[in-house]
Amino acid sequence: MNSVAQPTANTITPRSHPVHIPGEPILRVEHLSLAYEGVVALQNVTFQLITGERMAVIGPNGAGKSTLFKIIAGLLKPGSGTVSVFGAEPSGHICISYLPQHNHVDWNFPVTVGEVVMMGRTRKIGFFRWPSAGDREIVSRALRTVGLHAHAHRQISQLSGGQQQRMFIARALAQEADLMLMDEPVTGLDTPSQEELFTVLDTLREEKVTVMFALHDLKLAATCFDRVMLLNRRLVGIGKPADVFTREHLSKAYGDRAQVLENGHGLSMVDDTCCGGREE
Repeated sequence: MNSVAQPTANTITPRSHPVHIPGEPILRVEHLSLAYEGVVALQNVTFQLITGERMAVIGPNGAGKSTLFKIIAGLLKPGSGTVSVFGAEPSGHICISYLPQHNHVDWNFPVTVGEVVMMGRTRKIGFFRWPSAGDREIVSRALRTVGLHAHAHRQISQLSGGQQQRMFIARALAQEADLMLMDEPVTGLDTPSQEELFTVLDTLREEKVTVMFALHDLKLAATCFDRVMLLNRRLVGIGKPADVFTREHLSKAYGDRAQVLENGHGLSMVDDTCCGGREE
């Protein structure tokens, strides 16, 4: 079941969990860089997250959004720089949940919705131990929170795109994650499904879950997130949407692949040829 379990591969081997150091931010990234075979994926990226905030990560395909998320999740090692979660290295933390891009999951694998959500408990209960009644209740509660309790016994390919994203959120809830990394979860979703997804995210906000959310829609980022990060291998800008989504910043991030226009509601982009396909 590697293709479904892969997003939490860093959390299924039993080991001691890093201690959360009081006073440390939930996430601190300092001078982070990584190159693949001489090609720069990230260069000198530095930022912090505040517990409970919702940050959008914006940038063209190949900007390093997925790479950044995988390093934070402990799935990749940086070439240089540091990442700390509550003051400790991310590898081994069970408080991080990584939701991959839709096309990185084998949706035909014979596993049910409930079984995927139960994977969120694996690191807490141990890999070779049976779930307790308490674990099953936590999973049931997570499924009810995202509106999928009635679909617990369905094979995952039988869900709609929006339901599949909510299933992974339920897994994060069962995991009792403090930090959720969501890699382009709205890609391919219609407007009602996006609205359902953000309704669930509002529930997470009430529970002080911190969310990083990669996407391409500037309007959605500007209206639904506390802060935005504009990334193209380097950190172009980070802060309030009005301060980051400037003509200068957008041109620097997207170059000649996008035309920046005034639309009466701020800036927008057209003819962005980099916004489809596989992200790394």
